Amino acid sequence: MTLQDWLKLKNGTDVRGTAIEGVENDPVTLTDEAVLGIARAFCVWVQKRTGEKPKIAVGHDSRLSAERISSLVAKGITSCGGDVLFTGLSSTPSMFMLLQEDFGANASVMITASHLPFQKNGLKFFLKEGGLEGKDITDVLTIAADGNFPEGTGNVKEKPYIQTYAKAFVEKVRAACGEDEPLKGKRILVDAGNGAGGFYVDLVLKPLGADTTGSQFLEPDGTFPNHIPNPENAEAMQSVCSAVKKYGADFGIIFDTDVDRAGAVAPDGEEINRNKLIALISAILLEEKKGAYIVTDSVTSDGLATFIKEHGGIHHRFKRGYKNVINESKRLNAEGKYSPLAIETSGHAALKENYFLDDGAYLVTRILISLAKCAKEGKNLLDLVSDLTSPEEAAELRPTFPPESDFKTLGASLLCDLERTVKESKGLSLAPDNYEGVRINFDKEHGDGWALVRMSLHEPILPINAESNKLGGNDVIIRWLYDFLKEYSFLNLQPFKKYLSK
Repeated sequence: MTLQDWLKLKNGTDVRGTAIEGVENDPVTLTDEAVLGIARAFCVWVQKRTGEKPKIAVGHDSRLSAERISSLVAKGITSCGGDVLFTGLSSTPSMFMLLQEDFGANASVMITASHLPFQKNGLKFFLKEGGLEGKDITDVLTIAADGNFPEGTGNVKEKPYIQTYAKAFVEKVRAACGEDEPLKGKRILVDAGNGAGGFYVDLVLKPLGADTTGSQFLEPDGTFPNHIPNPENAEAMQSVCSAVKKYGADFGIIFDTDVDRAGAVAPDGEEINRNKLIALISAILLEEKKGAYIVTDSVTSDGLATFIKEHGGIHHRFKRGYKNVINESKRLNAEGKYSPLAIETSGHAALKENYFLDDGAYLVTRILISLAKCAKEGKNLLDLVSDLTSPEEAAELRPTFPPESDFKTLGASLLCDLERTVKESKGLSLAPDNYEGVRINFDKEHGDGWALVRMSLHEPILPINAESNKLGGNDVIIRWLYDFLKEYSFLNLQPFKKYLSK
């Protein structure tokens, strides 16, 4: 493998690839050679970074390739003299949390590809101070490409952690509510999508007194036979919403495969996701301290911005990418601007009080504390977001660049042209304090809403989000965007044509 081959496995701040053969036009890239090389390289990298003998915890989600990759990772680490603590089925956040305790590890690896299809897999890496950054991943892959590894013999020990991780949630809720079973009398169901999140029922909810009737797809199964474990997936959300209505649950929870993201469902079966989920956790935190900066990604609605302001907070809309919002929130805190929350519309939520770790289980635990307190006071949890206004229409379109094109250069030029055109167009204006792409405000006569045009972080895609405050407004907004973009012959505008032909 050349250095370029290794670097193709980089996916932002982790490694991802195809781990199972048999899917057309998707050859295996996480080969035995690749996994062994990355494991050895990470062992070398940990030795250099910490100055200590690598003692690396290794866990995985429910994917079919987990056993093969876990075995290879352990082999790679021990062949370089590092020790392995094998935690088995785990959540991604738990692999960071164990480093905050006297677990015996100074680094960890989580084998997961989040919500991607069954044939995919990947590796996420942690030190005590947090997950690796993009530059760190490049360094690890460069070491793998060099192939100069020390020889040694390490040990492998099985040491599960998920029960300890779950127990901390139980203790947190009990301490906050002042009773052992604060969820007694509440029916709360979980949809784990056959990922790693099924533990939350038996290890968290039941000890807190909750009735978990109706919980579904708790058994790990890497074929994901029921639906994709992804709170953003329409089929997955419909499944958990239907279960909440069928069983008369007071609250529904859905996790992604490795439990670093979560969504929720109200008693009437309405999803609490995206802007509404952000509003709910923001309201809880702003009740505790006004004046806080709530950092979100770039596609949040104007209604959410108004909601945060009216609840005493400051909405800081930043870039897409969970590491981007987390690092921005950390930056604000370093400047003395209190920011307790960094959250994406995808469900990635990181709280300052929890090491800025994006942890779906922690997020819903924090919400359940409020649910229990509201119930004790005769209140409804959803009253906290009753004043959140939602757009009448919302859409996301994803036109594409030619696969082999220099799409980043093409996209940058296009966005510059768009910015200039908006400045010259009647009824349109550039949104202030925008950190990504071009965000356009459309006045009442020109669509009554907004649109964000940006570049995808890693793919030849030009994602476009649009929202309008009136029915038919998005047609006006999207027609204007189409008329602008059709001049760029390299773009595939089929998503626009499909939308406008409805």
